[in-house]
Amino acid sequence: MAHLTQNPADKERFICLYPIYINSKKTLAEGRRIPSGKAVENPSCAEIRDVLAAAGMNVYVENKMHPREWNRDVQFRGRVRVQLKQADGSLCQDKFGSRKDVMFYVAEMIPKLKTRTQKSGGGETSSQQGEGGKKSKKKKK
Repeated sequence: MAHLTQNPADKERFICLYPIYINSKKTLAEGRRIPSGKAVENPSCAEIRDVLAAAGMNVYVENKMHPREWNRDVQFRGRVRVQLKQADGSLCQDKFGSRKDVMFYVAEMIPKLKTRTQKSGGGETSSQQGEGGKKSKKKKK
């Protein structure tokens, strides 16, 4: 019943991308689909959507969970649907010939996002403080 349509431009025929596919924190058994060296640490649906939208792809997000994602957190929720082919069957963009191409591209671009570059800088400093966690909280007030 799922494929009532053969038209690649229909939303039902868009490919699914779960963040878990490109999450370097996951094993292959847990759902990762690309080499961990190329994967991204805990990517979000919003990041995947932003990257693909910026690349000019037809994208939308659904509020779905990957079956192997045990964490029910909002940040791990979501599925991105991407249009790979146009109605006549030709590719929307030549560089995205398969879902793997899309995954590799997204995993390469997410670390370059502005939100990522700022976060990673802030994350390193907080991890160095370690024991002095309580003191730093008081200073901020």
